[in-house]
Amino acid sequence: MSSVILASGSTDLARRVRLASGDDLFVLAPEQVPTGPAQLLGLLNGSGPVQAVVLDVTGQDAPDASLGLAERFQEQFPRVAVLLVTDRPAELGLAALRAGVRDLVEPTLSIDEMRWALRRAVEASAAAASGAGQSESAAVGRVITVASPKGGVGKTTLATNLAVGLANQSPQGTVLVDLDIQFGDVAAALDLDPTYTLGDVVHGSALQDVMGLKTLLTKHRTGLHVLSGVKSPAEADEVTAGHVSTIISLLKMEFRYVVLDTAPGLGAHTLAALDHTTDLVLVSSLDVPGVRGLRKEMELLDELDLPPATRHIVVNFAERSGGLSVADVEATIGRRVDFTIPRSSKLVAATNRGHPILESPGRDRISRDLEAMVARFSPIKVRRSGFSWGARHRGRDQ
Repeated sequence: MSSVILASGSTDLARRVRLASGDDLFVLAPEQVPTGPAQLLGLLNGSGPVQAVVLDVTGQDAPDASLGLAERFQEQFPRVAVLLVTDRPAELGLAALRAGVRDLVEPTLSIDEMRWALRRAVEASAAAASGAGQSESAAVGRVITVASPKGGVGKTTLATNLAVGLANQSPQGTVLVDLDIQFGDVAAALDLDPTYTLGDVVHGSALQDVMGLKTLLTKHRTGLHVLSGVKSPAEADEVTAGHVSTIISLLKMEFRYVVLDTAPGLGAHTLAALDHTTDLVLVSSLDVPGVRGLRKEMELLDELDLPPATRHIVVNFAERSGGLSVADVEATIGRRVDFTIPRSSKLVAATNRGHPILESPGRDRISRDLEAMVARFSPIKVRRSGFSWGARHRGRDQ
């Protein structure tokens, strides 16, 4: 039976880690932690193999001792995953990456998110130690690509609300990527002024390790992580489809939900994203050009024989006075429409303010409709008495 070691003086953190990892948790006060990995593992007296060590450095200005211990674990016991609990993840990101830390988690992380972080760190350490890369059986995050055949259908508004809605349930486990490389406006729709963008990611060493990539993500006030589009259209030429594929590969190994807001049509970047997509959200407005474009895009996807993904059809800007009905759309595309979002001045105003409706949802219809869309991808809550490293977490494989 495997074990987890936690070094922390917080009883609340110990409670959440215990519930996340199972009963085999050994808690030490920070001052009880020896400087050598072998000595730390020896404290368990053969109680079972240790798969993770969680070091709480919250409030520490200079957590050099913990980083040094993590580095020695990387050298001597690479199969043991070391995680740091910190309230300064952005500042410690680079140093932690160099020390071999598998993940930085915030002290307020929920039990469910802690379970996910522990599992991902353990799987990553095992794969790295074996030299075989990521295990084929390892769970990966759900990649939700929001696409449309043409612009002006509210795709970014839906993508940001979907990401914020998922972040409400999984604040540390959701990331939104703006793949409208030239003219993406995810940052504006979320009222963000990102320090780093896609252009910075493809120029540095961030594509070599997910820890490096995480340090370049922008944190939204909801806990959502965001990778914004380039700062100017001129930079877009430097972001290739290969870069997009690598970014998604890294993010889906780290996050439960990877939401991708793509450019209109099926360009090279969108096609690269579709190779990783588990759920494709196709958006159309309720008008003849939009519906015809949707049908053509669906036909093209079938012709390209892309990897299977669950398709979800969303009709946006729906209103009775437009001359078309949802039944007309379904007859044209030959399948059922999954979600109908009515035209709403409230939704437009929220987007213009940079505050998606689902950041503070109300009881009105538009909030309910958007929440219903989020519920299609959200986990089913289940009660569990413990956690098994070898079993998939049911709540995220629906």
